[in-house]
Amino acid sequence: MSNTPMAASPLTRAVLEIDEYVSGLGWDQPARLFALVDTARLRTQEPALAAQLGLEAESETAGLTPIEQDELPSGKPLDDFLGTIAWPDAVAGCALSVERLMLPPSAEAQVPQNLSEAKLAKWVAQHPERQEVRMTVAVLRDGSRESAIRLREKDTPTEVLTGPDLVPALAEALTATFAD
Repeated sequence: MSNTPMAASPLTRAVLEIDEYVSGLGWDQPARLFALVDTARLRTQEPALAAQLGLEAESETAGLTPIEQDELPSGKPLDDFLGTIAWPDAVAGCALSVERLMLPPSAEAQVPQNLSEAKLAKWVAQHPERQEVRMTVAVLRDGSRESAIRLREKDTPTEVLTGPDLVPALAEALTATFAD
């Protein structure tokens, strides 16, 4: 049974469920991609898979089931990889969990200009105010989006920040995987 708190929407519950799952794996993990499927549809159309996932006894009718996809290719930039994804119609949405270093807004004025991507990453990694974060972002075909952000220094379920617009660029990249 999940310890995910009740949330207002199925998408928020799915994001928190993924965050809880990835959190259980520890930090310093690779990015993880998930398909989001309608739970009721999954039970009807794929009863064996639903049983394997432990969904046959659940009474919830309006929910999303995250299904982890194959490991993302190493050495390929995430945005390039996301540009290659096409989802079948049975997939209602998708989610990505990824760890990054972030700086507070107060550090933006300190960022040196004209650095290569590699040098900028090194500069951020050495910045004294950097924060390690895990971002889980999910989108649905209809454009709905939700995010969860967990700071490594506050790694508890009660300290997870959620909201639809926390990581807009990643949400837009995931939404583009549903473009025709």
